[in-house]
Formats: sequence, structure tokens, C-alpha cells
Amino acid sequence: MSPQRNRLLLITAFLLCPFPSAAHAVERSQVPTRYKWDLTSLYPSAAAWTKAKDQLTRRVPTMARFQGHLGASADSLHTALSAMMEIGRDLSRLYQYASQLGDEDTRVSRHLEMRGAAEQLGVQFRSASAYVRPEILVIGPDQVRRFIAEDARLKDYRPYLEDLLRYEPHTLSAGEEKVAAQAGRMTNSGNTIRDVFNNAELPWPTVTLASGDRVRLDDAAYTEYRQSANRADRDTVFRAFFGAHREFQGTYGAALNAQVQGQIFDRDVHQYTSCLEAALFGDNIPTRVYTQLLDDVHANLPTLHRYLRLRQRMMGLDQLRYEDLYAPIVKDVDLRFTPEEAMATTLDALAPLGAAYVDTLERGFASRWVDWMPTTGKSSGAYSTGVYGVHPYQLQNFTGLYDEVSTLAHESGHSMHTFLADAHQPYVTHDYATFVAEVASTLNENLLFHYMLERTQDTPTRLYLLGSYLDNLRGTLFRQTLFAEFELEMHEMAEKGETLSGENLSKLYLEIVRRYYGDAQGVCKVDPLYAVEWSYVPHFFYDFYVYQYATSIVASTALANGIRDEQAQGKGTAKRDAYLNLLASGSSEYPIDLLKKAGVDMTTSAPFKAAMREMNAVMDEMEKLLKK
Repeated sequence: MSPQRNRLLLITAFLLCPFPSAAHAVERSQVPTRYKWDLTSLYPSAAAWTKAKDQLTRRVPTMARFQGHLGASADSLHTALSAMMEIGRDLSRLYQYASQLGDEDTRVSRHLEMRGAAEQLGVQFRSASAYVRPEILVIGPDQVRRFIAEDARLKDYRPYLEDLLRYEPHTLSAGEEKVAAQAGRMTNSGNTIRDVFNNAELPWPTVTLASGDRVRLDDAAYTEYRQSANRADRDTVFRAFFGAHREFQGTYGAALNAQVQGQIFDRDVHQYTSCLEAALFGDNIPTRVYTQLLDDVHANLPTLHRYLRLRQRMMGLDQLRYEDLYAPIVKDVDLRFTPEEAMATTLDALAPLGAAYVDTLERGFASRWVDWMPTTGKSSGAYSTGVYGVHPYQLQNFTGLYDEVSTLAHESGHSMHTFLADAHQPYVTHDYATFVAEVASTLNENLLFHYMLERTQDTPTRLYLLGSYLDNLRGTLFRQTLFAEFELEMHEMAEKGETLSGENLSKLYLEIVRRYYGDAQGVCKVDPLYAVEWSYVPHFFYDFYVYQYATSIVASTALANGIRDEQAQGKGTAKRDAYLNLLASGSSEYPIDLLKKAGVDMTTSAPFKAAMREMNAVMDEMEKLLKK
């Protein structure tokens, strides 16, 4: 995309639609159509969704006709699996429409009811098909592999079947699996409670800033104003926001305890040694990868502390405090973007991934894959999702900050991963593990950073970009590992029979966060009020999800450096092609094996050590600039 077109897009956007800030969220009806995603690609209307739901409700019970016949022949097995996959695909579409509609405005109870109905149908489907795994295990690996050899139509199902056979030690009888599946309607209750309370019912505080502006501090506004250059405003924002959370830490704690108890139920029923093993088993990730990450981070906390001291020096502070971690390091740099400029910049930055990648994403932007604006009642945060046979979608809450351009690049990595996997894989292997999903997103962030840095000459902005890159490493590598350690320890507490009360969770969280940030050494002081920060993090409800942000940024740093070096030296496109092949592979192989093929071995500490070398090199560069 040419610089001229970038400028035209920016000017047009500024004249036609100044976009709202999180503090002044508008009603969805006030947002221009081009800034809202188009859900008609899923269903033309809510009425069409209801018709599809009714049809699916009738189809789900038909899975029973295959029970007891899977081993009769290769044809019988193929017929049953195909029927199951088709229902699963259509159910995913049903749920996704209801979920996205609900995220547009969490105040609308009808949308919540639709999502609940889709979830309930999902429970019924899992119950109706619960016999499949135990029955295939009874057939046995030898017969299953003979069926695959006999019937070419089963070739696509080979990875699924081989993975299913791996579950033999953790699979019950058909009747027991049906009961466990029916219990699934309760295991996600904690997450549902947290979502409703946090997005629709929590009384968000309102604060007055130094400018005189009054701001309603919901999640999106907190994310924006915690970055204020005014330290007094940061103090006000932090204390009001987490003061509100502390008032309801009991509610958040009860919701999180309910969620963890569901995970313990699954651990016990399916005979795993721990919740961690149960969570990692699906992607065939050894638990040692998780604990090795914690060990690697503990050994490299001095590198984090070096950055924190550099941040303190650049901000001119006598003492760095937790409230200072999101403020700009260079106070007079204020990078702001419109949605159009964010799109154009992202597309240009991703050029090393090839024209086909960039052109596809550009068409997606033009086709309204993205829901841009923060609006009243809209779900907070950002995500990318997708439905097989349609296309990816992104939810954003864009207020124009540089961090949100990085978020767009991040979520676009997920979107393109989804697009490429769907384009190259059958439904049965189109989905991909989170362990590689966050590689796709953080690699795009890496490319954006280097793109911006290469085009920036003035020292303050270069320092800002370098500092932003380092703070991204702090947030994605160290902070997410902190979260991972908290998640592991709270599960271990629950597994010992301890209740996860809000008070106990806050005590545990404060101990860990102070250790990471060097509170005792005076590196960064953490006020006891922020012990409740765990209640702000929805990922704790996702069952050992967050560690993959850290492992992924380690892997993506190595992959991105290889792709950029290859391009700069004119050595062809082998590394880029290997990476794109990873994106196109879906779940046709296990994630650790896919990464090895792309050139990164995550079973060792080598990638982590390489990431630390780069982090220290960036700090060296910053210190050189400061001397000038």
C-alpha cells in the first residue's frame, strides 16, 4: 500500500468520522456501518439463526443411530464421523453468531439467551456423541488403522483418530462419558457469571482527571487512562479502578472458584494427575514445557529488573511504582491513529509475509471483518474468531493509541491463521492449538515494531518505540508468565482442598507480583491495593491459557527475525514459506512438531535465551540513544 494512499485514508477518516474514545462511548446505532462487522455472512437475520437452531435441535439426536456400529466397517466409521463433524461445524456457526451478537451489547438479554441456547445445544451434542471416543478405543488402534488404509475418505480423519487413540488412559465407558458431557453445562458457570457481572452489572467508578474531564472507568477506559503521562491521573485511575474491584473481590473469587472446581471435576473424572496435565494433554504439550517457562523467567528476572530501572531513569522518577508501568517513557511522543491509518500501517508492516497474505487481509478489512468502536454495553477487549466456511471476525475497542494498532496487527495474525488453516485443511483438522495461535499474533506485532522503527529517525520517537517493544516483552513474556504462575498455584491450592476466596487469591497474587517486580529490592513498588488485579484478568477462566502468550512470543521472535533477515539478504523465501505452512497446517500435526518444522524447538530453553539476548540488545540501543 503506497504512502500516498495511507495519507488519503487518514485525511478522509479524520474529516468523515472522528472516532470515540473509551471514556465517551457512544451507542452502537451512532457508529457508521463501515466500522461494524457484518454478521450476515453467518446468518442473514436473527430469525434465520432461530430456524437453524431448530433444525440443529432435531439433528443432534440422530447421532444416536451410529452408536454400536462404528466398528462394523470403514464406511460405517466414515459415515458417523462425517455426520458428527457436520453437526459440530453448524453448531460452531450457531454459537458464534449468538456470541458475537451478544458482544455487541451485553445489556440485551435476548442475545444472552441466544448464546445460552447455543451452549445448551452444544452440551446436548457432546452428550449425544460421547460414545464415539470410547467406542473407537474399543475397536482398537490396529482395526482403526486398517479402516484408514481401506477407505481413502478416512485419510483426512487420520490425525483426529490417532489423537483420539491417545486418550485411552483418560476415557470412560460410553455411559460415563455421557454423564461427564452433561455435566459440562455447569463447568463454565464461573466464566458466565464473571462475564455478566463485569460487562453489565459492575458499578464502574467515575473519576475527575487533572484536565477537569470526568471519566467512567470501565475496562476500556482503564486501559486508555492508565497510560496517562500525568502521574496524579495514573494514581487516580489505578486506585479508583482497583478499589471497585476490591469491593467485589468476593464475587470475582466465587466465580473463579466455581470455574476451577469444574476443572478439578474433569481432572478427577478423566483420571489426570493434575489440572495442568489435563489442560495440556489436548495439544500434547509436556507439563515440563510449562514449568520450564517458569524456571526460565525466574532465572532471567534480572533482565526484567534492568528494564524497569531503565524505565525509571527515562521517566525521571525517584521510585518506580506499579502505577508507572503503562505510562509513555518519552512524555512528548503521542502517536495517534485513525482506524484507516491503523489498517494501512498494519498492511504495510506485514509485507514480509508476502503479497497473498497482505491482499487477503486487505480484502477482509474492506469486507467488514472488524468491529471497531467502543460502544455502550459492548464487550471489552479484543479478539479474533472465525467459523469454518465463512471468514474470520475481529472485535476491537479502538481509541487511536499505538498499542491498539499493535492489537490490530496481533488480532490480524489470528485472523489470517484462521483463514489459511480453513483454506488448506478439511474441517476435521482446520482448528489449531493455542500454543501456535499466539505465535501468529505476536509475530505480526514484531513485524509492526520493526516497520515503525525503520521509518523513524527522531530520537524521542525511536526511544518510545524501543520502549514499547520492551514493555511488550514485559507484558507478554514476563507478565503472562506471572499470570501462569498464579494460575498454577491457585489450581494447586484448590487441588489440596483449599477454597479460592477472593481474599486468598489476592494474598497469593500480591506475593507473586511483588517477587516478579522486585518490590523488596526497591525496583518497583507494588501497593497492596493491586493485589486484586487478578479479578481484572478474564484469561484466568480459560484453563491454563496465558502461558502460551509467553512461549509464543519466544517462538515468534525467532521466526520473525529469520523472515526479516531472509528478506533483507535476498536469500529467497524458505523461512517465510515454512512459517506460512505452519499457519496452513491447522491441527494436522501437534503444535510442538509444527514449530520444529518451522525452525523453533520449544522443548529447550534455547529460544528463550535468544529472546533475552534480543531484549538486552534493545536496552543497549536505548542506552546509546540516551547518551546522545
